Amino acid sequence: MQLNSHDEWSPLKEIVVGSAANYTSHDRELSFDLFFHENLFRSDWAYPRLRQNAHGPAGDRAWRIKQQYVEELHEDVEGLADTLTALGVTVHRPVPLPPAADPIAGFGWNAAPVPPLNLRDNTLILGDEIIETAPAIRSRYLETRLLAPVFTEYFRRGARWSTMPRPILTDASFDLSYARDTETTLGGPTEPISAPQPSPYDVGFEMMLDGAQCLRLGRDLVVNIANANHAAACDWLERHLGGTRRVHRVHRMSDNHIDSMLLALRPGLFLARHEGLRDLLPEPFRRWKLIVPPQPAEANFPVYDDGDLVLTTPYIDLNVLSVGPDRVLVNEACPELVKVLEHEGFTVVPVRHRHRRLFGGGFHCFTLDTVRTGGLEDYAA
Repeated sequence: MQLNSHDEWSPLKEIVVGSAANYTSHDRELSFDLFFHENLFRSDWAYPRLRQNAHGPAGDRAWRIKQQYVEELHEDVEGLADTLTALGVTVHRPVPLPPAADPIAGFGWNAAPVPPLNLRDNTLILGDEIIETAPAIRSRYLETRLLAPVFTEYFRRGARWSTMPRPILTDASFDLSYARDTETTLGGPTEPISAPQPSPYDVGFEMMLDGAQCLRLGRDLVVNIANANHAAACDWLERHLGGTRRVHRVHRMSDNHIDSMLLALRPGLFLARHEGLRDLLPEPFRRWKLIVPPQPAEANFPVYDDGDLVLTTPYIDLNVLSVGPDRVLVNEACPELVKVLEHEGFTVVPVRHRHRRLFGGGFHCFTLDTVRTGGLEDYAA
């Protein structure tokens, strides 16, 4: 089928599911620590506080992940793909990251690549167009190359394919103002980020934006802006779209991604972390109903120790995937959320996902919907 995806909820026909193969470690360097700083350095979450320059058992920048967790992640991602196939959705897969892949090298930096798992981040699908976004984490700089066979096939079927300008990613490329604020969207102090080192390749703050910062609502696109990098990328996106969509900027709804804070389940209905998000929305969408589930129970999550790097808050299970306006995939380990959605009339498909806090994503993050039946509708009218 031809590429067609304008929203988050219309009946799903084709999707790309990420790969967890050879996900063995996190590369603890500036771009990684900056991206995850709100969770790595907070003192009030229920897991150990980690210093910015802490290292895993390997004794270098690589924070090793226990083999048990790697194997269980792979099992759960494959289970997600099988569930979608059983629901009649055509599932595409990226090229797996090869074992012991060579480091990625840029001007003045290098980073160990990670698998194409959280596919939502580095690509934005808008209708019949693939837009590769500008990555903010060095280890993910070449991630979309592992999606090239899938994208090429859609291009052959008629899809448009664009790439946002690629950042150089020197230390000075990153706007650190959000990380240095004493109060963030989640409240409370964070560990300061070290001063960036100068480079002859510096050009100032560069555009960086993840697809997961964008909420697709037909003709309207809501984009979370938390720093100058995001703002510059949104400037490019607005000019690139040329008025074909209304682009709404929301200010610091989160540090980066919007899809564990707010997701549209169908026209007129959001799944939200808290009621206060309504005030951040564009005016036409403040009239939509917000479902706010109860706080997740501690028993919903595995217990980790000091050697396990936890990357997300306990609210990661709000990162659900809609396969239609009345059917949604939800982590089976989150019964409170299942109950709330069933009460709203949804058919809930429970799927296992154990280590979502270690790998930074849920079902929406792990997937990239490429064909839905919906069109370019005006839901703000």
